Amino acid sequence: MVRGAGGVQGAAAAPGAGGPDWWGGLNLNEVERPEQVLAAFERGERFVGVAVIALALNHPDPAAVLPVVARALESADREVRRQGVVALAHVARLHRTVDRRCLELLRRCPRGNEADDDLWSFVPHRELPLWLWRHHLRERLVERLRRPFG
Repeated sequence: MVRGAGGVQGAAAAPGAGGPDWWGGLNLNEVERPEQVLAAFERGERFVGVAVIALALNHPDPAAVLPVVARALESADREVRRQGVVALAHVARLHRTVDRRCLELLRRCPRGNEADDDLWSFVPHRELPLWLWRHHLRERLVERLRRPFG
């Protein structure tokens, strides 16, 4: 094991070896297995948030991806939480769905983020919580009041 800025790091795959390079961040855009990312969380890998985003983009089943996104949204690391928000936005855009756990965790984040907007744009509104409705309706009302004749 190697100790780095992000904590204890697992052995890095050699460039071109086909696996993710957790230490250098190479090949993480190809991550497509939830268990790889969950294991990276357990090891405290430095680029785990990047892998969560890649998983959201690469895995075809949102039911397998959303628990991993929730894990990122629960992270003590601010950057990993931000990357979890980005990953949730990708899931909403690609699969037009979200789960209750991710919504609960997203509610703790500042409003106006990527996931707020993509959830509102791509997930059926009847599946979204009241707090997200209030945010978007208030936003639209303010926009309308600023341009009453536009």
